Amino acid sequence: MYLTDGGTQTKMTQMEVAYRYSNPPSEAAMRAIDNMREVYGVRRVRFDEKERIVRVEYDASRFKDPVVANLLRRAGLDVQEKLVLA
Repeated sequence: MYLTDGGTQTKMTQMEVAYRYSNPPSEAAMRAIDNMREVYGVRRVRFDEKERIVRVEYDASRFKDPVVANLLRRAGLDVQEKLVLA
């Protein structure tokens, strides 16, 4: 996938990471997580509330999955473990 950046094309390495969380996010945490999409490289954030799993699609050429976990924690989500995606 290529993104146009000021008339130039840059290659994007799309990755998805999933984490289990312990407590449902507060309203303030949800707003902060929604704002994560404004961070360049975060494409999508999805929640499975029943399984308490959050999935994040991001541009791996910009940062790695530990940065995603830290963004979620700073937003207020109680991230417990990284899950292996099949």
